[in-house]
Amino acid sequence: MIIFDEERLSDSPLVERIWRCHSEGADPFLSIAESRCELVVTKLSGQTTLTVRGPETRATSFGECPADGEWLGIRLKPGAFLEPFPASMLVNTTAPLPNASDTSFWLAGSAWQFPNYENADTFVERLTRAGLLLYEGAVGEALDGRLTDLSLRSVQRRFLQATGVTQSMARQIERARYATLLLRQGASIADVTFAAGYFDQSHLTRSLKYYIGQTPAQISENSHPEQLSFLYKTIPFC
Repeated sequence: MIIFDEERLSDSPLVERIWRCHSEGADPFLSIAESRCELVVTKLSGQTTLTVRGPETRATSFGECPADGEWLGIRLKPGAFLEPFPASMLVNTTAPLPNASDTSFWLAGSAWQFPNYENADTFVERLTRAGLLLYEGAVGEALDGRLTDLSLRSVQRRFLQATGVTQSMARQIERARYATLLLRQGASIADVTFAAGYFDQSHLTRSLKYYIGQTPAQISENSHPEQLSFLYKTIPFC
């Protein structure tokens, strides 16, 4: 089972939050859909690695999670991405970075120290100063419903390039995550259908089975054998 130890907001305008967790025993794990990119440091079997995770457009079963692992995650805001690894190249996949030593990894021709929970903000600031962590402003404007000087087609193109998913899919993913959070908090299926903006219960069920990998009843009753990846307090995009 994966135990989420703690999470916090970041000082960086390009990072949504920073989290860390560890595993106790090997249990089945289900990674739910996600429209953001993430940098993940893994400590397993005495080795440390850093992986860039792209957006996930569907729920994915990972089988049994490894026992006695530790993870640090830097969850980027929608539209933020690591320059050598555009999100459009990482849809439903990851990019592990080669190790330079036991305590560092290679990125853009330089060795970087692995960040930890305490210095993650400093690590992000260094990436930003080096021009390696970028942000597409059109993404935030589109998700907030703000008007821009760009044409609709230009916004759609920039959104897809920066995030790897369309605006429509990003909204559907966030809505499914929000519905799942409400169900876990004890809201009824009928109330969640209305609160999350689904047409009816069938619409909710189809969405959650695809993006979350479980039905509303399974989420409410916690009856599915696979553990879901962590859900943060969230609301749907505008």
